[in-house]
Amino acid sequence: MNTGFVQSVRALVTLKPKQKLTAQYLLSLLIAVSLAFLVGAGIMLLCGYDPVACYAALFKGALGKPRALGNTLAKTVTLCLTGLAMSVAAKAGIFNVGGEGQLYLGGLAAAVVGARMADSPAWLIVVCALLAAMAAGGAYAWLPGILKVKLRVNEVVTTILLNSAAIYFCSYLANGPLKTAERGIPSGTDSIAAAAWFPPLIRLSSLTTGVFYAAGITLFIWYLMTRSTAGFEMKITGTNPRFARYGGIRADRLALWGMVLSGMVCGVVGPLEVFGLHHRFLTTLSSEFYFDGMLVAMIMRYQPVGVILMSFFFAILNIGGSAMELSAGISSEVILIVQSVIIFFMAAEGGISEMARRSAAERRVRRAARRAEKEASA
Repeated sequence: MNTGFVQSVRALVTLKPKQKLTAQYLLSLLIAVSLAFLVGAGIMLLCGYDPVACYAALFKGALGKPRALGNTLAKTVTLCLTGLAMSVAAKAGIFNVGGEGQLYLGGLAAAVVGARMADSPAWLIVVCALLAAMAAGGAYAWLPGILKVKLRVNEVVTTILLNSAAIYFCSYLANGPLKTAERGIPSGTDSIAAAAWFPPLIRLSSLTTGVFYAAGITLFIWYLMTRSTAGFEMKITGTNPRFARYGGIRADRLALWGMVLSGMVCGVVGPLEVFGLHHRFLTTLSSEFYFDGMLVAMIMRYQPVGVILMSFFFAILNIGGSAMELSAGISSEVILIVQSVIIFFMAAEGGISEMARRSAAERRVRRAARRAEKEASA
């Protein structure tokens, strides 16, 4: 089991949906990021590298050129959508850990539609592919959701298990019934219609016109979670389901639809990859995109604006880390250490803050006791 997955599930226990992005938490986050970079600098020094030069190479590799910036923004889009998918379910009081499988199913559904509708207008292909991807992701998320609502089956367990089932199922289809006859494609489906490809916005980068679809989805999720009645009810449900039920809110129904919407958003990530980069479904469609998005969402306490900002920061680390390895010669694994340290400090933020408050309270009591003793002796 990979490290990112284990960290995601463990962090679920600590970073509850009811928590908010307070000024204190944001300060703790800033301190955690600073400490993480210091830890990374210490590792670089021990390995004989110049931390300043390495970090300069990191940010230059992520933001220094138009192509690099395009790749960073493309990674931001993926992290943002997967992070928002996690957030919308968590706010409704249900955890979707199965986004990776939903992403795969969405990508496969979109690829099949894109290949089978080759003679149709490009706009119709894109619309049908996106709808098929949302339907596939949403339907697959509905299954653990209904098990949770009706039978009280733990959704974390069912989504983890269904993840593997979806990925292996898609791999079977891509290597069997839907395998392309084209040479040089070991595990993939037929290519989608060329007219429907998402063209790149920045030359030689991964940023395509799919970013506009992602922006629309992001705006919708933000509005739903922060400005709508349904979002307010989801917030109450996620914070206190019993109070929500007494208030007349159908908590189970909201949780179910939160899970379905989460799956639909995950499903859309698939066609963004298929239509923008690969132009077909490949068994290597995702490199654990959803688990990275989970970390982003949990660190930012499922707040949409925070998810967007942290997605950009993590994208810089991801894209810049690869560039740093090429230009500075140090392994990009150092960036994974930096990310892990950030996660560790933010997961422990509640306990550290409580210890600091208790220590401050004890010091105030001791000072008051000493003043009282002085006054009594005088």
